[in-house]
Amino acid sequence: MNKVSQAPPPAQRVSTDNTPKATKASIIGGLVGVFIELYDNAVYGFVAGTLAVVFFPSDAPTTSVLLTFLAFAIPFFFRPLGAAVAGSWGDRIGRKRVLLVLITMMSLSTALVGFLPSYAVAGVWAPIALVLLRFIQGFAMGGEPGNGNSFLAEHAGEGRRGRVVSYANAATFIAMLLGTLFAALLTAVLSSSSMETWGWRLPFLLALPLGVVGLIIRRMADESPEFAEAEEEGRVTGSPLREALASPETRRAMGTTIVLPLLNSSGYFILFIYMPSFMKDEMHFSALEGLLVTAIMLAVGTFAVLYAGRLSDRLGRRRLLSTSAFTMVVIGFPCYWLLTRGSFATATIGAVLMSLCFAGTNGVMQVTLAELFPTRVRTVAYGVGYNLGTAIFGGAAPLLVTALIAATGSAWIPAIYLVLTSAVAGVAALRIRETAFEPLKR
Repeated sequence: MNKVSQAPPPAQRVSTDNTPKATKASIIGGLVGVFIELYDNAVYGFVAGTLAVVFFPSDAPTTSVLLTFLAFAIPFFFRPLGAAVAGSWGDRIGRKRVLLVLITMMSLSTALVGFLPSYAVAGVWAPIALVLLRFIQGFAMGGEPGNGNSFLAEHAGEGRRGRVVSYANAATFIAMLLGTLFAALLTAVLSSSSMETWGWRLPFLLALPLGVVGLIIRRMADESPEFAEAEEEGRVTGSPLREALASPETRRAMGTTIVLPLLNSSGYFILFIYMPSFMKDEMHFSALEGLLVTAIMLAVGTFAVLYAGRLSDRLGRRRLLSTSAFTMVVIGFPCYWLLTRGSFATATIGAVLMSLCFAGTNGVMQVTLAELFPTRVRTVAYGVGYNLGTAIFGGAAPLLVTALIAATGSAWIPAIYLVLTSAVAGVAALRIRETAFEPLKR
C-alpha cells in the first residue's frame, strides 16, 4: 500500500509540538543567503555569452561558450568539499555562525568578478582569476544548502516545515528572476560593445550591497532551536562527518540525497541557466527573447514552489516528488518540440509547463532531504550528498549538453537529459519513506 495513504487525514493532523514558531528575522535570515547564492550563481549563466567573449575569445563561438561553461562547472566539484567542511562546522558550532561566514565568502567572491580585467587586458591571467573566484563561490555554495535549509526546517515546527522551507525555494526563483531581468535590461539598453566592455560587470557588482544587507539580517536571526537543544543535552558530536559515514542508515540516506534531486539539479541548470544561451545559439532567438522566456518561467515558478511546499505538508513529500518527476518524463519532449518551432509564444508555453513540473519537485526537495537525517549530523550528511549529485548532474550539465549538441548537431540533447534524469528521480521518490508527518530526527 502507498505509504502516503496510511497517513491520517489532514483534519486529524494537529501538531502537538511546543517549539516556538520561527521569528521573522530567523526565517528571513535563513532565506537571504539562499537568495544571494542563487543570484550570484545565476548571473554567470545569464551573461555567459558575453563572458565567453570577454574571458575566452576564440574564432569558434562554440569553443568560447564551452570554455565559459567549463569555468562554470569546475567549481561545482568544490561544492562537496564546502559541504563537508561547512557542514561539519554547522553540526559542531551551530548553523547561524557558519551561515554568516558563507554569505560573506559568496558576496565578496562574486563582487570581485565584476572588477576582473578582460582577456584583452590581462591575457590568460583573466580567465585564471575568474576560475579562482569561482572556486571560492563553489566552496560557499557547497556549505549553504545543508546549513541554510536545515536552519529553516529546524525553526519551522511540526506541520509547517514544507511551507517554511518552500520560502527558500521561492527565494531562489526570485533571485534568478532578478538576475534575468537585470541581464535582460542591460541587453536591451546597451550595445554589444558596451555590454562587453563594462555592462557585464554590473550584475556581479550588485552582489556586494546585497551581501551587506544579507549579513545584517542574518546576524539578527536566532540559532536553530534543534541545534541549541542538542548542544544543551550534550548530543553534539565532535566528528559529524565520520559519524555520518559510520552509520549504514545515514550512508543510505546520503545516497538518496544524490539520486533523489536529479530533476532538481538538471532542471535548474537546463531550464534556467542554460536556457538563454540555448535559445540564442541553437534556436536563433534574440538574446532578449531568451532572457524573457526564462523570466516568465521564473515568475510562474515562484508561486508554484510556494504552493507545492504547502501542499506537501498536507499530502506528503513522496507523492509530490514522484508525480512531478514522472509528469516531466511525459511532457519533456513535447515541450521541447514547442521550443523548436521558432515562435516566442509557443516557446514560452513549453518552457512554462516544464517550469511547473520543476517547481513541483523543487518546492519539496530541500525539506525532504533535511528530514532524512538526525540533528547531530544533518548539515554535513545532507550537504555532502546533495552537493555530490549537484556537481555531477547539475553543474556539469551546461558543459555536457553544449558539447553533445556540438558533436551530434541535435537540439534535442537538453530534452533527453531532462527526461532521463526525471525518470531516475521519479523512481527514487517512490522508494523513500514518507517523512512529512513525523518530527525531525534527533
